[in-house]
Amino acid sequence: MSESVYKLVELVGSSTESWEKAAAAAVGKARHSLRDLRIAEVTKLDMHLDDDGEVVAYRARVSISFKMED
Repeated sequence: MSESVYKLVELVGSSTESWEKAAAAAVGKARHSLRDLRIAEVTKLDMHLDDDGEVVAYRARVSISFKMED
């Protein structure tokens, strides 16, 4: 079995609808510029609030790993 090396990047996705869609937005953007994605882990969830305290956007911080090429 050969050894593998993976790199981690951290992205923040946002959505006006949900944390799930925010995380999916981050992964969706990553898959267009990175190859061989392996694991996506949501590491933090938060919300952006307006001046009245209403939720404007859901945000998900996602750590994504991809395999380094030989």
